[in-house]
Amino acid sequence: MTLSLSLLRRLSWQRWLRWSLLALVTGVAIGLVGQWAERRELHNRIQALQQTAQSTVLGLGGIAAKHGYLPYAATRHPDVQALLRHPADPLLRDRVNRYLADFQTRTDSAALFVMSVDGLTLAASNWNSAGSFVGQSYRQRPYFRQALQGRHSYFYGVGLTTGTPGFFISEPVRSGDEVIGVMVIKVSLDTLEHSWADSADPVVLQDSRGIVFLSSEPEWRYRSRAPLSGEDLAWLAHNWQYGERTGYDVLPWRVLRTAGSPAYELHAVVKGQLRSFLALESVLPELGWTLVVTSDLKGVTQARREALALAALLAAVLLLAGLYWQLHERRYSEQRQAKLELERRVQERTHDLEQAQAFRKAMEDALLVGMRARDPQGRISYVNRAFCDMVGYRDDELLGCAPPYPYWHPDELDKYRRDREGSMLAEAQPYGFESRIRHRDGHDVITRVYTAPLIDAQGQNQGWMSSVVDITAQKQAEDRQHEQELQLQRSARLASVGEMASTLAHELNQPLMALSNFALAARTIASQAQMDVLVSALDDMVEQSQRASEIVQRVRGFINPSRGSYEACDVHAVIAHSLVLLKSELERQAVTVTQRLAEHLPSVRGNRVLLEQVLINLLQNAVQAMQDLPVAERVIDIETMLLGRTVQIQVRDAGPGVPEALLAQVFTPFFSTKPEGLGLGLNICRTIVEAHGGHLTVANRLGGGAVFTFTLALSV
Repeated sequence: MTLSLSLLRRLSWQRWLRWSLLALVTGVAIGLVGQWAERRELHNRIQALQQTAQSTVLGLGGIAAKHGYLPYAATRHPDVQALLRHPADPLLRDRVNRYLADFQTRTDSAALFVMSVDGLTLAASNWNSAGSFVGQSYRQRPYFRQALQGRHSYFYGVGLTTGTPGFFISEPVRSGDEVIGVMVIKVSLDTLEHSWADSADPVVLQDSRGIVFLSSEPEWRYRSRAPLSGEDLAWLAHNWQYGERTGYDVLPWRVLRTAGSPAYELHAVVKGQLRSFLALESVLPELGWTLVVTSDLKGVTQARREALALAALLAAVLLLAGLYWQLHERRYSEQRQAKLELERRVQERTHDLEQAQAFRKAMEDALLVGMRARDPQGRISYVNRAFCDMVGYRDDELLGCAPPYPYWHPDELDKYRRDREGSMLAEAQPYGFESRIRHRDGHDVITRVYTAPLIDAQGQNQGWMSSVVDITAQKQAEDRQHEQELQLQRSARLASVGEMASTLAHELNQPLMALSNFALAARTIASQAQMDVLVSALDDMVEQSQRASEIVQRVRGFINPSRGSYEACDVHAVIAHSLVLLKSELERQAVTVTQRLAEHLPSVRGNRVLLEQVLINLLQNAVQAMQDLPVAERVIDIETMLLGRTVQIQVRDAGPGVPEALLAQVFTPFFSTKPEGLGLGLNICRTIVEAHGGHLTVANRLGGGAVFTFTLALSV
């Protein structure tokens, strides 16, 4: 017994020692992998920074090279040298100003100006602007003094006149070996600085004193790398390099350098957050500038972490593989037993599912609502008995069918496709949509379809389930009710017009009859005196008064059909007489009427006077709609055609048309779009047309304008 315990303890100790040694080796290997990944990422970052710095330095050098020769080229113009010899000549100054302005425009520089040897600006490209350099002295600027000594000079600073920073390039103007003036070009570096602003990592440009004058981080601008000496501050103040500033704060940087590395770590606050960067400096000796480009160190840290995580994951996978191998044999016997138990449970579950399927099938067949399922490709995967009865096809004839389905109505194939696509794109349609289908025996069935997606346990869309309700009887009842409502509305309109017509007839009949009697008497007197002109005029009075009385009588007959007078009317004669009555109005408004009349058009049954009133009202509305158009565009089209047992008349104008929101209201009593209108004309026109058994409608033309269409029944 003692020997067995000792052996167990020894085995346990050896196992612990092996696991400890394995853990130590694994930890060391993971650490080495992390260091290797960190060094590799750091090396890649330094190479990327060097490439960025090189391209940026080339860009800055390119700006200097592109604009460096421009001052020298400008000095070669003879007018420039002539102006420096004769600075008081106004004609020379004007020519040089215009030459410099044109030169500045062609070279895309900010400004170009020429100074005399005492620093006074004689001409400038901005001579005609509010901030002109002309007359300003820049003798304290270094670029002036260096150019006066015969040297080509570069200088970056804030403008003394405009207050805007820029890159100044100066060139001495020579006459032989003598320097007689200085030519200066100012170049804006705003575009370069704005491009840096889009960079994820800061970019900085410093002058020879360590002052940042261009930066992608605005809060670093005009700060220095180290405190400036009194001499430097005095020089900056004297030369006004950066305007009126008297002090330059130290940059909020903490720099950590590593021996042998071209880059260093830079820790700084950016937009209120402390960040760490890998920084690289590049010197531009010709310009005296230092470029600093950076890269976020998060990528280096992240690479080390990812390498450590991958190494740890690999070690864990290997460990798990070993453990799995040990457990494999133990689980093999357990799996065999579990398999037998699973087979028994599957048999029991299969029996339960068969029972549930049979119950579900019986329940679905008992439903009165049609059920239809489709897969993601639109093929029918399930239908119940109610749906089969609704369309007249067996389930085996429908299952597997793809669009177009056999029960789709041939007149609405496009609508079916739109409804199907809309129901498949939406997650659910709580109100459904109406659909007309064709039963197998040929009769139409009106249905309402409700569609929802079929989502499985994993949240994947496996198709769509639709509930289809037969609403044919309901739609027929709704159509009958709608027709009754229209009939009631028509009767109400007839009653309103009847009351108005009766009042009109009562009030106008006696005055019109008196007018007729007076006119007859006047004609008798005039005829005795043989005054032909008066007779003709009085004849017209008689005709018009009799016509007014006739209109009143016809309106009475229209309101009371038992007293109305309907006859066979020639539609073309009605149109012609209406145009004769409106001839003076059409000529006064300069309106052209075109007619497209069908040949051999049969007569219609109607009241000629009332039909003329409808046409006159529509034509007058068309004339008023085109009042603001040019004369050449004022055209009214009248067209007639035979449609079955009716004649259709259309009146089209070229006006602005009827707003879509008002189309349904134009026939409403007392509704008018004209400030002085009563809103009764179109309502009465529609009532007259409906009394003749026709219909009056309005629509907008595609090219502009409105079209009124009404129909009249044939007399035979």
